Amino acid sequence: MGLGGCIILIAVGAILTFATDWHMAGVNLHVVGVILMIVGLIGVATMSSVARRRRVVMEPTTTTVVEERHHRGDGYHDGYGV
Repeated sequence: MGLGGCIILIAVGAILTFATDWHMAGVNLHVVGVILMIVGLIGVATMSSVARRRRVVMEPTTTTVVEERHHRGDGYHDGYGV
């Protein structure tokens, strides 16, 4: 379940807890909503910690570039006058 699924769980739990008047025999929808919100929050916390661990900062490798220039004997260097 990704971050979107966790946010959906929080939203559905909040709707069941705060915005419904349904009464079902043997089921307390307010408790179910609170449980869904808690599970969603745990999921968001888990996803953020996993995402934080994946961000590994690697220092760029430095390479030394050696540029060789060949001089012609006619007084010109790379097409320009000396």
